[in-house]
Amino acid sequence: MSEIQIFYLTGCPYCDSARQAAAELMAETPAYRALTLRWVEENEEAALADSYDYYRVPSLFYGRDKLYECSPLHGYGAIKAHLKAAFDRVLAA
Repeated sequence: MSEIQIFYLTGCPYCDSARQAAAELMAETPAYRALTLRWVEENEEAALADSYDYYRVPSLFYGRDKLYECSPLHGYGAIKAHLKAAFDRVLAA
């Protein structure tokens, strides 16, 4: 199985959008269900979060490869599109 780590913060509206988008993508595309999403709360796993190179959440990594880092300019549609691209990239690896 392929694991994607998703760094997030509790209460972050962008992270909430990412959770909703991930759930929708998994429901819409059965192939995505082969992916394991490991949600890492930045404050609860600070040492792990500090060992990765990102500034904003949500941020997605496959191993040490950054797949996506959210921007404050990204609305729900952009977040979902970026998650879809990340999921497709991992499945193609």
